[in-house]
Amino acid sequence: MKADEVDFVAEVARAGAGLSVERDKLYVIESRLAPVARREGFGSIRDLLLAARHRREGKLMWAVVEAMAGGETSFFRDPAVFARFRDEMLPELARRRGDAPVRVWSAGCGGGQEAYSLAFAVDDASGPSPVRNVDILGSDLSERALEKARSGLYTQFEVQRGLPIRTLVQHFDKQDELWALSARIQAMVRWKRVNLNADFGGLGRFEAIFCRNVLLAMEPAAHHRALQRLARALEPGGYLVLGMEETADGLGDGFTALERGVYRLNPGYSAAA
Repeated sequence: MKADEVDFVAEVARAGAGLSVERDKLYVIESRLAPVARREGFGSIRDLLLAARHRREGKLMWAVVEAMAGGETSFFRDPAVFARFRDEMLPELARRRGDAPVRVWSAGCGGGQEAYSLAFAVDDASGPSPVRNVDILGSDLSERALEKARSGLYTQFEVQRGLPIRTLVQHFDKQDELWALSARIQAMVRWKRVNLNADFGGLGRFEAIFCRNVLLAMEPAAHHRALQRLARALEPGGYLVLGMEETADGLGDGFTALERGVYRLNPGYSAAA
């Protein structure tokens, strides 16, 4: 790829989703764009970018953005986080909510593994009063990723990444070369395409937001704006769960750190509009 092509990709990704593209990592850029070029019927990445550049076709431009947003996803990534959600956060939030549903958002869920991991945690919650009234929203920038999430179909490689054997046997059925998630667990999650670089105030407010290993891919200004919007989307005292290498320090006294990657929104805090 030529320098001007890389610059074009970086600008499209920044404008569309606030993403930061490392221009020196050509192998990453090319590995993400090559499948898009093939899928859209182009002979090369260069042809794809020429068409996107000159036609200014929304579909092609957005295909480039989605490709650059691609990231790792797996079931129960960092298992201790999901154990804490099941054993501590969920019972506390259910007591606080009473008869109202506990609203949980998996923001940037990719192919749905994180959102379904939350559903498994809800299903596994034990105790004298198991928590069942939970509304889980899974969202992603990519409609293709959400199509996969809605299908509930995963490869052998995908179910081997973090999914306990007990959960696989209990909640999946083998369909040819794929594993199909049970309809009951699928029904626990609803899906919506959401761009964290745009206003998402219409989603309402949540008791817990999981936005893990997503903000690190954004440029500093976009990262800060997204963090502010996430704070506004939380109920007072709600939980924000980030990746193990991410922090909410950019909001000053907005959050109290509970452990690595886990924060609670301080009551009375108001994120700037």
